[in-house]
Amino acid sequence: MNILYSFLFVSISYSVTCQNLPKGFVYLSTIDNSIRKELRYFTNNNFIGKPIKGYKKNILIVSERAAKALKKIQNELLKDSMSLKVFDAYRPQQAVDHFVEWAKDLNDTLMKKIFYPKVPKKKLFELGFIAEKSGHTRGSSVDLTIIDLKTNEELDMGSIYDFFGIESHPCSKKININQQNNRLFLRTIMLQNNFSPYENEWWHFTLKNEPFSQRYFNFPIR
Repeated sequence: MNILYSFLFVSISYSVTCQNLPKGFVYLSTIDNSIRKELRYFTNNNFIGKPIKGYKKNILIVSERAAKALKKIQNELLKDSMSLKVFDAYRPQQAVDHFVEWAKDLNDTLMKKIFYPKVPKKKLFELGFIAEKSGHTRGSSVDLTIIDLKTNEELDMGSIYDFFGIESHPCSKKININQQNNRLFLRTIMLQNNFSPYENEWWHFTLKNEPFSQRYFNFPIR
């Protein structure tokens, strides 16, 4: 393959796999490719039990401002052989609509034993776990945890990601001291880097000076 043909092949391949994002959005890997990811909504491993609408590819999109803040946090963690692991970042409105549609179907309890064993599904709206609008759709909210690179294991946070229950509240006393300290560590490093926590979910943070505070986007993740 000659150099010119090789260049054209790479260019074409890139255009097929990536999309033109709205100004101010980036693929997180272009800012920091060391940040781990597990895009749960692209898979069956989530509270619905199947891939979510709008998640076309296992890739993270986020506002450029949030991505740069995450890179700063990652640089701090890497010094101690740790890393961020992101479960979700930008979320299209069609995905949020999928959540709402699912939550209203009280007969669909496929994943109840894992994700909401103690909470009646009809109360998910009331308790703040499901909403018709999400900060994720504005592009600067992230769901994440921390992993120990020496063991490649997540720090024990006392509940799984997306667990619907009071155990997921950041300051819950229904978890042990080690788990509380791990949550505090995550919360502290996020606060120090201009992210605000969500009081129902230990994993959820939003950039304080988010660039699209009044806009909700619906372009797919691909």
